[in-house]
Amino acid sequence: MQSLMLRALKAHMVLLLSSVMFFTTGCEDDSHDDHDEEHTDADGFILKDESGTEIYRESEGAMTGGVALSVGDTLELSVHFLDHEGNEIEHGEEEEEGEDHEDGLAVSVLDPSIAIVEAEDHEEEGGDHDHEEEEHGNAIHVIGISSGSTSFQLQLMHEGHADYTSTNNVPVTVN
Repeated sequence: MQSLMLRALKAHMVLLLSSVMFFTTGCEDDSHDDHDEEHTDADGFILKDESGTEIYRESEGAMTGGVALSVGDTLELSVHFLDHEGNEIEHGEEEEEGEDHEDGLAVSVLDPSIAIVEAEDHEEEGGDHDHEEEEHGNAIHVIGISSGSTSFQLQLMHEGHADYTSTNNVPVTVN
């Protein structure tokens, strides 16, 4: 009797494990290739002003520079993500022209009473196509509100989660 029960149990276990493996493998294979192509494997980023001058760099946790502006000023900064070797990651046009996506930059400011930092909305850029290509669609605006120091964290968002989050807060000084 015990032998008969073990055989039935083995058959059920084999069926259960086969089903789980089939389901798991099938789901992975269907979306894995597309999913990897859409993610940005960034290890840092650079902020550049409108003239192309680098004002801040974060690469694998090390940082240099910072954002400085006066009360009432607005800085537009382009954001360029870096790979493991510190080279800029190029973005394809097909990524920029997606119809309806949740991709883009997210910013959280430590003290918004000193400076406001906003991610530039991709849709607002539509009229200035040459400008969009130059900056790969990633830009932020920093607005000086009152004298002091604050900082912000930058995230590259993709389908509701962050592909990259700055390891350091970017320092901002408003004079």
